[in-house]
Order: sequence, then C-alpha cells, then structure tokens
Amino acid sequence: MNTSNPLSHPQVEQRVNELLARMTLEEKVGQMNQELPLAPPQLDAVRAGRIGSFITEVSALAGAGVDPSPAVRAEICNDLQRVAVTESRLGIPLLFGRDVIHGYRTIFPIPLGMAATWNPERVEQAASVAAMEAAAAGIKWTFAPMLDIARDPRWGRIAEGPGEDPFLGSALARAMVRGFQGDNLSRPDKLAACAKHYAGYGAAEGGRDYNFVDISMRTLRDVYLPPFRAAVDAGAATLMSGFHDYSGVPVAANRTLLTDVLREEWGFQGFVVSDWNAVHELVVHGIAADDGDAAVKATTAGVDMDMIAGAYVNQLAQQVRSGRLSIDVVDQAVRRILRVKLAAGLFDHPYTDPQRAARVILTPDHRALARQLAHESCVLLKNENNLLPLRPEGPFKRIAVFGPFAQARGELFGTWTLDGRAEDVTSIADALRETAPTPFEILCLSDKPDESLYHTLMGVDLAVLVVGEHPRRSGEAASVSNLELPAGQRQMIESIHDAGVPIVLIVLAGRPLAIKREVDLAHAVLYAWHPGVEGGYAVADLLFGRAVPSGRLPVTMPRATGQVPIYYNHRNTGRPAANRGDSSRYIDLPIGPLFPFGFGLSYTTFRYSDMRIVQNGRTVHISAQVTNTGAIAAVETAQLYVRDVVASLTRPVKELKGFCKLFLQPGETQTAHFTLSEEDLTFTGLDDRPVFEPGVFHVWVGAHSASGLQGTFEL
Repeated sequence: MNTSNPLSHPQVEQRVNELLARMTLEEKVGQMNQELPLAPPQLDAVRAGRIGSFITEVSALAGAGVDPSPAVRAEICNDLQRVAVTESRLGIPLLFGRDVIHGYRTIFPIPLGMAATWNPERVEQAASVAAMEAAAAGIKWTFAPMLDIARDPRWGRIAEGPGEDPFLGSALARAMVRGFQGDNLSRPDKLAACAKHYAGYGAAEGGRDYNFVDISMRTLRDVYLPPFRAAVDAGAATLMSGFHDYSGVPVAANRTLLTDVLREEWGFQGFVVSDWNAVHELVVHGIAADDGDAAVKATTAGVDMDMIAGAYVNQLAQQVRSGRLSIDVVDQAVRRILRVKLAAGLFDHPYTDPQRAARVILTPDHRALARQLAHESCVLLKNENNLLPLRPEGPFKRIAVFGPFAQARGELFGTWTLDGRAEDVTSIADALRETAPTPFEILCLSDKPDESLYHTLMGVDLAVLVVGEHPRRSGEAASVSNLELPAGQRQMIESIHDAGVPIVLIVLAGRPLAIKREVDLAHAVLYAWHPGVEGGYAVADLLFGRAVPSGRLPVTMPRATGQVPIYYNHRNTGRPAANRGDSSRYIDLPIGPLFPFGFGLSYTTFRYSDMRIVQNGRTVHISAQVTNTGAIAAVETAQLYVRDVVASLTRPVKELKGFCKLFLQPGETQTAHFTLSEEDLTFTGLDDRPVFEPGVFHVWVGAHSASGLQGTFEL
C-alpha cells in the first residue's frame, strides 16, 4: 500500500472499514448517488442517507450558457451539509461538485488557450486560484481537468482540453491536478480533481459530440490515455467516464477501461463518477434493457457514482437482493467514495467559512495571474514587416477598433464558465482606448459595417479587427461542420483590405479555425482564443509592446475544413504525404497545415545552433544553443521531437518528447537541455503492451514541429 497517497493512508482505510460495517444497503447505495441542487423533497433523502453528493448545476448544458446555473454560496452548502452531518444516522458529509473548468470568478483563458502557454507552472497556479475561490463558496470537487486529446477541431469540446499532443497534455494534467489538490487535499482552499472524460472521447467520429469512438487499443494507449495516466500518477482523487462508446462498449459499462486498465494496471484508488445521465443512457445505447440492467452493468464495470440518472439509488439495492449484483461490488464502490471524502477532510471540517469568499475571490493578485496567462496564451501567427508592437514613433497613430467582438465582455470568458460575470471584464476596444500611450488615438467604431464605417476608415492609419466565434459555438454540444469564420466576417475583412487600410486581426475562438484567406489579407494576426477576465487588457498589452507574445499552438491549424483530422504526429505511409501525384495528398489543396503544431512568433527572432547528442549508457542527453537575435527580450519555447526510424509497427513521423522555456535578453544565448531514456521511447507493441525496441532514432530541436536542427542516435 502506498502510504504517501492520502487515498491509501492506513487511518483512512480504518475509518472506511468502520463506516462500512455500520451502513445499511440503502445507505451504501445512497453514497453512490449524485443529485441536482437542493429541493425540499431532497432534505428527507439527505436525512435518510440516500444522497452522497450534489452537483451544483441545473442542467447538462449549463456550461454552454443555455441553462445557466445559479451562484453557489457557502451558506447554502453549509445548510445542506448540516442536515447530512447532524440529522442523518451516520453523519456522513456530502460532497459538493461543480464544473470549475478554467476559473471560478477569476476566469482564465480556456484550457486550449492555457495549453498554448506551454507553461505547466503557470497553469498549476491558475488551478490553485480556481480551487481557492470555488472552495470559498462551499465546493470541494471540480469536474476538471478535461484531458481529452483532440485531433478534429470540429469537435466543440476541443476548447476544454489540452490540444492534440499526449506529451503536452500529460504535463498539463499533472499541473492541474497539483493546482486543484495541492499536497494536502484536506486544506480548506483545495478541491478534489476529476480527470475527464475517460477515455478516448476526443476521437468522436466526425467531430460530433457524444458520438462513438472506434480506434485501436494501441492508439488509445499511445495517444489518448497518457494524460489520464499522468493525472492518476499525480494523485487525482476522481475520474469521470465518458458519454461515448469505445469499440462498441459504452465507457460507462466498459470494464476493460474502468477496471482492467485504471484499477489493475494503474492502481487508481479514487472513485469514478459517470458523466451526466450516462448510466441511464446505456439503455439508449442499446446495451441495457432498463435502468436496473444499466445500473448493474455500470457498477460492475467500475462506475462508482451515478451522476443524476437515479439508476443506482432506485435500482441497486433491489439488484443486490435479487442476486444479480454482489454486495462486494457495492462495498468496493462505497469504499472508494468514502476514501475521497475522508482524504478531503469533510468528516473533520464539513463546513465552509462564509466570510472567506469576500477575502479570496477576484483579488488583484488573481487578476494579475489571469492577465499573465492571457499574455502567454495568445499566439502571434503573422507580423508582416514587424508591424507589431505598435510604437509611438511608428506610422500608425489613428487606430480604428471594431468587429463583432471588439466590445465583447462576457464573451471573452469562453465556454464552461458558470461563475464569471461580464461586469468584471473590460472589452478589447475599451482596454485599447484606456491604455493607449501618447500619441495614439483609438476610435471604437460600430460593430456593424456600413457606409459611415467605411467613410471613417478613410481617415485612419490602422484597423484592429476583433473577429472569431461566440463561446456558444464551441464547447459541449457545439460541434461544427465548417471551420471558417461565421458568416459575414471574411467579407468585412475583405472590404477593409480593399479600402487600403492595414489590418491587425485579433481572433477569439474555442478551436483552431480555417482562416487562410483572412491571414493572407491581414498584416498581423494574433490568435487570442477566449482569453478570460483580463483578456482585454492582455491584448492591449501585446499590441502596444508592454508584453511580448510567447504562445505556441497546442494544435495544428488547418488550411481548410476538409483537411481534418489533421495533426503533426501522424504515422507514415508507403507513399508519404507530398505535393506530387503519387503521394497521400489532396489534388485541390496543399498537404501541409496553415500553421504547424508548436508554432508561434515573437517580437524578436531566435537562432538554434550547436546541437549535441551525448549518450550515457541507456540515457541520451540532447542540447542546442538558442540565441535571441533581435532587439527585444523574450521567451522562446524550445521543443524536442523524436522519430523511431525502424520498428515492429509504423511509428509517428515525429513525437514531442520535451520542451523548455528560455527567457533571453537581446543577443543572449542559452542552452536548451533535454534527456531521453528508454521509458521515453516506449510505445504500445503488437500485444498491446508497452515495449522499447532498440534502434536508430532521429531527433529535432527547434521552434515548432516543422522545423529544427536534426540529429541521430542509436539506443
């Protein structure tokens, strides 16, 4: 037993055993039941021990803004907790959960935007702030981090995850779990993390949310499982099973994933909660005859808590008494749930100080961190003739700011923000006007192009256009068939271009969009994702040079929707992709992406040189010199890629195996250091088990996945 893990501490196990011995079957099943917010009949259910957890939201689409959930307050949670602790027979506290995805009241960039920082330390800080604020409202469990690797940006939930790469995704998984839980989950400012949606949800066919997934176990293990394994190894207290079916078996009833891999291989000791109503949906999938059948199959597979379906609380006791389900299965599920409640300190400190929220929510320090993360998440895709940053001595003095999102406030939050408030946000247009140094004149124009707008443009030096997609166009239940900008935006950009006014394009989006035409028309393009509560000021800081862009793409940007799924770490073919007739290509489109994974410009330039490869036994040390060749101090993200040249299976053409951030003064040179071991070069073999195969490896160190110094080693 790992006594360093709070979920496996001997004292926790002793208390769990004591409680289990005293519980009736109905009380055990009650711990496995999660319900919606408080209503009068539920008070009796709490007293009877028939509810183990509340999800403090009102519908499955709360995060899409369709059915907003009311604010949570410590007083409300305390009142309900008091019923559980003082009026139920055993006094087992409730666990309050909420989707705190990328901030509570202090909203950070969407997770895909935070992934663009390539900065796990900063992401960990953001998760810690989110935990502090949410815990002050009485929440003790967040349904985050979302760790679904996504290679098809038509899928709306790509906004909630770490992008397309398992190595970067794993680094961010560890960071978010550490941020939410800290080194002591029982602290009053920490939350139990819930890694979701386990597993493979990001591979939904056609990019359609909730759709089925049909990929090999080998691909699942090499691409989609690593971030979840990283979260488990970092101590994640809970996992959430996905809606989808994997290889014909819905995950909520998939014993291979939930027990064989998660528990037996990885040693996970926390509990698994179903996604919203997913246990009942086993009936809709067609693998269960009714809720009783669904409850048995889900419990047996390894789903410990039923989120709002009511199948467990209404069916499981009867299924045990009829002999269809072993009491041992129920006991094991309850054991896992009680472990988490004990490790979270709920038995010793079930209540939240109502005064704490006023001290910790949306503090100046939290805003400063949100602004810093927004700086680092924005990706500079184009900067023709070094137009940016805008300098007082430069040619652009009179600047028009407009576009459909120039005055946006709450829209800067992005998807899945239950507790952000639009009044906390300064729009990009207002932030530019407020912070513009002398002698800039900022004109905030109408969002709707008309004759007066174009007349005004005749007298300006530069147009800053804020375009993109509304948060409701990404996230859950928001898949799209077309990755172009929404109707009318390209036409607006073309009109401004035809008027002869230079364009700086600010793109707000929850996914990589296909914007080749727009990039061609603009002089500079800043991809800002949905940047959060301080996004307006962050964009202004970047445009005026108070901050330097350092974001790097965590996904590949396609030229057109027809290219997707598109990702850098694809496998080779016998006729590799090239722009010639006998290769794997399109006849109407260049094969390469618009911008490759890992790409991002700065206000300076960097040179890579003097790559060295040194082997020490079974370890390889790789280094390269990185020099800031420009006139501005900036951060460069040096990236390490590897290719296994000959193997028993076709291998990816490149795989990210390391990255480091270097802050370089003008003219300064630093060394990027990386180390590879056999474990780093392991993949899933012919028998679906991990294997390292000795041989020749190519290695690259550079600025993104399509460039870099190249070397070779044999291990």
